[in-house]
Parts: sequence; structure tokens; C-alpha cells
Amino acid sequence: MKRKSENIRDKLLPAGTFCLILLIWWGLSAVKLIPNYMLPSPLDVGKAFVSDFPNLMRHALISLEEAAAGLAIGTLLAFGLAFLMDRFLTLEKAVFPLLVVTQTIPTIAIAPLLVLWMGFGLEPKIVLVVITTFFPIAVGLLDGFKSVDPDAVALLRSMNATRWQIFRHVKFPASLPFFFSGLRISASYAVVGAVISEWLGGFEGLGVYMTRVRKAYAFDKMFAVILLVTAVSLLLMKGVSLLRDACTPWMRREKLQNQE
Repeated sequence: MKRKSENIRDKLLPAGTFCLILLIWWGLSAVKLIPNYMLPSPLDVGKAFVSDFPNLMRHALISLEEAAAGLAIGTLLAFGLAFLMDRFLTLEKAVFPLLVVTQTIPTIAIAPLLVLWMGFGLEPKIVLVVITTFFPIAVGLLDGFKSVDPDAVALLRSMNATRWQIFRHVKFPASLPFFFSGLRISASYAVVGAVISEWLGGFEGLGVYMTRVRKAYAFDKMFAVILLVTAVSLLLMKGVSLLRDACTPWMRREKLQNQE
């Protein structure tokens, strides 16, 4: 009973916070403290979302295509590099500092160069998403590989296990929680990265849509896009959490046992 009440409380707290933000937003719009053309009311944003829903979905599909492609490629590259850095210590010492340095470069500064080099198609958007999503997954996987119990590795070696067997039965399962933590972060970054890349050139996508409505001073539609991007990012993060629960059932059992 206590655990059930705690679960209800944990769900009500964020819902209450969200309602409070909406109330403050509505209050600021109602008293005209900020002009409506700068801060449209939640009702105006809702109307804009409904009226332009087909157009929003058409652009959203393009952005999701770019985000999904970039996230898939970034995940594969991160897994390969993390595996090699775990296998070869010299490679880790040589490459890891460069990975950290790349994260200090703003993505908004890289996007114009990618558009200049690759044009206005999907390629620069996908590359920017790869750059954005690569680092959290690679670092998470590398930390997961290094978190393995040395005694478990020594036991398998005493049984003449190969490096692949050690990786398959010990290192890879241990790295899954770290991998999914990085993937949750990257899933949210993927959509934002795609939208940012579309700001600087393109023909379709939520970023292009935002640029057009901003130039038309249709800020109610711009807020509608922001809410849509937020909702999509949250859904992707929730999807990653569900995938994590399906792939790591032992973690779910341990969590339930700790709550009892």
C-alpha cells in the first residue's frame, strides 16, 4: 500500500508542476503583461496546433526520419568505437580526449559548414544528428565495459574463455544499463539536432516550418512546434525506457525487490 501511494505521488508531482506552469503562462497572457504576439496564450497555441495539424505532421515525419537515421548510425558508430577503445587501451588514450573536445563545439556552429559541404538535402541533417548523439552512447558503453567485475572476468579466463566469450557473457550484459542511459539522452538530442540543422537550410521539416512561421510572426504556431518537439522527445525517451525494461529484465526485478 505504501509503495502504491508513493507511485501515485511520484506521478502527481510532475503533473501538478506542469499544470502550474500552464496556469502561470495563461495568467501572463490574460493580464497582457507580455503582448500576445510575443507570448500567445495556451488556448491560442492549442488552436494553432489543431488548425495546422496536417502540415505539422508532414514536417514532423521528415524530422523524425532524419533523427532516426542519425540516431541509428550514431549508435552503431558509438558501439564500434567503444568496443575498440575497451579492447585497445592505447586507442582509448588517443581518441577519448578528442571526443571530449568535440563536445565543446556548438552544434549551431557546425551546421552551416555541413550545409555548405553537403547541400540542403537530408545528408547534413543526418550527419549533425550523428555528431549530436554519438558521444553519450559511446561514453556510456565504455563505462559499462569497464564496470565489469574483475573476478568474473578472471573466472572465465581460468576456464579458457575467449575474448569474445568474455565480452558476450560478461561485458555486454553489464554495459546495457549504461548503454540505455546514454541512448535516452541521445534520443532526445536527435530530434533537437534535426530541427537545429533544418534552421539553416532545407525544404521540409519542423526546423524549416519554424523558420517560416517566425518570419510571418505567427508565434502561436511556433509555440505549437516547440510543444510538438518536446512531446516527441519525451515519447522517444519513454520508448527507450520500455526497450530497456524488455532487454534487461533482471534490472526490473531488482528494482521491484528493492521497493518491497
